[in-house]
Amino acid sequence: MHTVKTTADIEHAAKKAVEALYGSSIQDFKVRVVFPFPNENKRDSWDVQVTFLLNDLQYTVDLMIQEKDGLFTAARLIDTMMPL
Repeated sequence: MHTVKTTADIEHAAKKAVEALYGSSIQDFKVRVVFPFPNENKRDSWDVQVTFLLNDLQYTVDLMIQEKDGLFTAARLIDTMMPL
């Protein structure tokens, strides 16, 4: 894996993580928020919140992605709802 430093790298790593968890039939994938973790000065990971559609439901998932290799170390389902 390669380092994850740019917004394009973050989006690619996040989409890859979501596809690993939920399958490749997701639609309308969007990165909502990106925070450095633990903080801007000593960042070693990215806290990324994404949304996507799957089976007519909108999912919101929070991911922790390591900067050095792009692997995700944590995933948390925040919300599942009918899209507006």
